Amino acid sequence: MPSSFTEDAAGFAQSWSAETLKTPPLIAPARQFIYPQQIAGEEDALARGALQLMVHSGSGGTFLATCALGFTNPTMPTGVFACPNQQEMCAVAGGYAYIIDTAQPEHCVHLAMKPVVEVRALIEQELLLFIGFHSLIAWGATGMAWETARLSWEGVRVTSVEANTLNGMGWNLLTDREVPFSVDLLTGRHQGGGFVQPPQAQRS
Repeated sequence: MPSSFTEDAAGFAQSWSAETLKTPPLIAPARQFIYPQQIAGEEDALARGALQLMVHSGSGGTFLATCALGFTNPTMPTGVFACPNQQEMCAVAGGYAYIIDTAQPEHCVHLAMKPVVEVRALIEQELLLFIGFHSLIAWGATGMAWETARLSWEGVRVTSVEANTLNGMGWNLLTDREVPFSVDLLTGRHQGGGFVQPPQAQRS
């Protein structure tokens, strides 16, 4: 199991702590939560496995969080990340990302990006950045800050962050080449990128 925190994502202040469990606890706490919660199409998600966390919230409560794996592929990220809101915890399980309110664990946002392939903390902008195959999502202190339009046909590679600009590369299917893009971290608007709609086939 990967470590609970990445070096950069541990930079946000947090009012909770979490322990990754390798096996279910012998004595489970009274409060237990399973994510995702009653989402259509995810009824069998737990059959793929789960990330189990013992979470101690700043409000004094302890609960067991069972986060279903999105994918069993070992290249998909799994771990726990601090959020810009110190009360929130991000759990990533096999590429599925869950934002959990540790004071009210029944409140959980399951990000629509499936899979999340990388998580980065942008401390200066107070954003937790989720990188997918086609786009980026930024999560701020009050919820989702923005989501980019599609940047690539398949695969997004972040190359640098300079001030409030993120630079990266997106693949263009038509040319089979990576194309550079830039994203304004304040708005999520982008320039460049590899995704271009193919021309419509001419009707005969």
